[in-house]
Amino acid sequence: MCATMAVPGDPRVVPRTPSPTTALFPTERPAVIDLAGRHFLKEVDFTPQEWIHLVELTGQLKAERRSGAERQRLVGMNLALIFEKASTRTRAAFEVAARHQGAFTTYLDPSGSHIGAKESAADTAQVLSRLYDGIEFRGNSQDTVETLAEFSSVPVWNGLTDAWHPTQSLCDAFTMVEAAGRPGSEIAFAYLGDARFNVGNSLLVMGAMMGMDVRMVAPVAFQPDARMVSGAREIASMTGGRVTVTDDVALGVAGADFVHTDVWVSMGEPKGVWAERCRVLAPYRVTSAVMAATGKPGARFMHCLPAFHDLQTSTARVVGDLTGMRELEVTDEVFTSEASLVFEQAENRLHSIKAVLVATLAGAKA
Repeated sequence: MCATMAVPGDPRVVPRTPSPTTALFPTERPAVIDLAGRHFLKEVDFTPQEWIHLVELTGQLKAERRSGAERQRLVGMNLALIFEKASTRTRAAFEVAARHQGAFTTYLDPSGSHIGAKESAADTAQVLSRLYDGIEFRGNSQDTVETLAEFSSVPVWNGLTDAWHPTQSLCDAFTMVEAAGRPGSEIAFAYLGDARFNVGNSLLVMGAMMGMDVRMVAPVAFQPDARMVSGAREIASMTGGRVTVTDDVALGVAGADFVHTDVWVSMGEPKGVWAERCRVLAPYRVTSAVMAATGKPGARFMHCLPAFHDLQTSTARVVGDLTGMRELEVTDEVFTSEASLVFEQAENRLHSIKAVLVATLAGAKA
């Protein structure tokens, strides 16, 4: 794991006063936070105050768009989007967010770039940062996006690596605050499933930074790295948050306002591991019984997508043939229920990525 966690005494971890419930997304802030020129690589690169600023900016930009009063801050800028891994939401959100703000994008997939094959990440960064105002990377290694940032003279944004998924966790933070109508300090959420990698890491740390009650619910072998948990708990001790890691589903979801999960299988890995992993994770599937176990009739379901809730995709059918399971991490009943926020969550990728672009390219003047 290529992550760097905050340590005791780290100046990035600053106590905060929870935002009042009457001003979840204020248009005026008591202190100027300027993120111009900053990279967006992982949550722990930001203070809790800076992260909450991005959540609030997401709300401001969404409100502007909905009211027809959006102001373009990035007119004439050019953004490079490097995708080692394919994507629907991340690519669409970056491209549409840029267009809304007056910027242009160039999409570079593995066939359209030499990065990693004939040209190093360091050399690529130095070339692209002379041509573009910002660079997005979505791929396998956190080392790659960190190297791009080290050698780039313009902001670099992490669209997903194996270690972190910060654009997703920013979206999720905003979605929970928006849906709950309360600040993070008054929100509890549970994540069920494989919590060892990007989505699990990012939700764990994001929740701690927001002062949330975070529950990571997974079999012992699928729980977050102990160092990641320790770092998140250190952050939570400063923000008033709470971090629980358990293999007990009932204990983990009790009192949760939101229940999150993610896919159990990934493309590009040996299919031979899928059957055993699905067998171990089956008790952590989000069902109507799991949602009821929160004890909150208004509990909501969240998923970063895509989801294997039926057999309507080729991958789901392959897994179904291997395991005999028609549904994996979530049942179709929950996915399509009134409790599901998945499509609102997907829309909010646009607004939260737009906030990252505006904050890092236009800064406080935005």
